[in-house]
Amino acid sequence: MPKYVIERDVPGAGAASSEQLKYDAKESNAVLRDLGPDIQWLESFVTDDKIYCVYIADSADVIREHARCLDVPATRISAVRAVNDPSNAA
Repeated sequence: MPKYVIERDVPGAGAASSEQLKYDAKESNAVLRDLGPDIQWLESFVTDDKIYCVYIADSADVIREHARCLDVPATRISAVRAVNDPSNAA
């Protein structure tokens, strides 16, 4: 399945407590279970006013549906075309 990076505009995201992040993860996981095997959340990076999420999904449409069900923005959905890291320099 393709991999995607989702950019979410969430003002104040970086101030979220660990309890809030735990709650958000539980809610997301519940929606993911309902959506089935066509989508998998890998990880998210929380910054001051944005959250960047990495998903594996059949399509961007199922990611949009996940965001709609959670009532969270999916400001930009970008398909990953390649992965690069320091080991590629060897």
